[in-house]
Amino acid sequence: MFTAALTGNIAAGKSSVARLFADWGARVLDADAIVRDLQEPGRPVHAAILAHFGPGVLAADGRLDREALRARILTDPAAKQALERIVHPAVRAERAHLLAMMEPGPPGIVVSEIPLLFEAADPAEFDAVILVDAPESLRQERLQRERGLSPSQAEGLLRLQLPSGPKRARSRFVIDNDASRETLRDRAWQVWRKLVSLARERA
Repeated sequence: MFTAALTGNIAAGKSSVARLFADWGARVLDADAIVRDLQEPGRPVHAAILAHFGPGVLAADGRLDREALRARILTDPAAKQALERIVHPAVRAERAHLLAMMEPGPPGIVVSEIPLLFEAADPAEFDAVILVDAPESLRQERLQRERGLSPSQAEGLLRLQLPSGPKRARSRFVIDNDASRETLRDRAWQVWRKLVSLARERA
């Protein structure tokens, strides 16, 4: 099994690349999907968040009010750190569990989509790291246009992650998403071909 980590700062386009890799044969583990599952009512992570932050972060149906929780961590660094202490270890453990159970078919590539790879995980755990990147101004525009965020909300989310410059230096492959969808697909395909070659060498 060849394991790759796919990362990128918010609104860079990593999910678009993950879908392409899945279309081409990769098994994809989505860290955001794992987080959502762990935060469902009845799960220990949900209980821990409720115990720390109180009922103000709950919606009427008992699920987490993600907007309220996001507002807390955008304005309170201590709240952000507390949330990370609850969520990140649980996500790492669940991802490791899912990976251990996985039996990928040809070409034997598992891609873990991890937005906070460099902030909260260990890149050395993977055979290759792929960074999807885009200029900050373009990412802020996408957040406002596609997610309906205000300029200040978009800016706050951008500030939650490390700058992409150091991440580029630590990534084996970089896919720039600063042009058309067709260009992104072409660039992703070039990286995919290299991943397949590396997986074949490993087999």
